[in-house]
Amino acid sequence: MQTITTIGLDIAKSVFQVHGVDAGGQVIVRRLLKRRYVLTFFQKLLPCLVGIEACGSAHHWSRELQALGAQLGSTSTCQPAAVGVP
Repeated sequence: MQTITTIGLDIAKSVFQVHGVDAGGQVIVRRLLKRRYVLTFFQKLLPCLVGIEACGSAHHWSRELQALGAQLGSTSTCQPAAVGVP
């Protein structure tokens, strides 16, 4: 099984989008998660780099994910998403 090294997390009111890639940039997981399953999903993963969309609840989720061992990426370590790329 391939190891997820980087996750992009698009947070919303009730459904979150998770996009995880390995060290080579290959997509490992692309999934919609309901809010109540987000922490359960991250508890099952090895600690990795996580980029979170900047919005009102980003601070809450960053604290929760850091408590699970995730490393939060800053704007200098995260690349913007390419629009229109599948």
